[in-house]
Amino acid sequence: MTGTAEPPELRIPRGDLLRSRVVSDVGTTLARALDRELTGYATLVPQETLLLEGDARGVVTFADGVPVLAYNTVSDSGGPDALAELAVPGPYRVELYAVADGALETAHEEAALRVAPGAAATELADDQALADRTREAAPEERLDAGDDDGDAVAAFLEDDERIEAIREQARSEAAERASKWGLDDALADGSEAGKSRLDNFDS
Repeated sequence: MTGTAEPPELRIPRGDLLRSRVVSDVGTTLARALDRELTGYATLVPQETLLLEGDARGVVTFADGVPVLAYNTVSDSGGPDALAELAVPGPYRVELYAVADGALETAHEEAALRVAPGAAATELADDQALADRTREAAPEERLDAGDDDGDAVAAFLEDDERIEAIREQARSEAAERASKWGLDDALADGSEAGKSRLDNFDS
């Protein structure tokens, strides 16, 4: 008799709070963890979740500053899928915690939650330089384990609904900025001019 496998859960010890703030760029938190060679974890709550509209509340763990696991506590997704769900427009409320050396060893054995060393920097911060620096700091066994930074990209690109939501939010924010700066007419004129040029080209 077979049953549906339960999704893996991330169980980590309570750590010592190092930093708590709202940030527009998660890369600053990832870079801080890397520079401190932190063993611990960060909790990430995107703006849309803070506004009770989202479904992402994430945890990223670190070993000597290098991300190891990613987990969405709302959806129970882990690994690249969790990163894809957390890759939404900021800002984020971020808390950074330190734990004792070895305290995360058991949690880090959960293969289903693992992410490639540079994946968090690429997916959450869109920072290739930070991703490269993180991979350089990662132990050889992490690089040789077949971790693929492209997994999170693939998972994200497969989520058409999330991509469209991000595009729609970007369009809405651009329109709000245009209205604030008094550019509505200019944008409308530019759109009509572009349409006219296309019509002339087609004819």
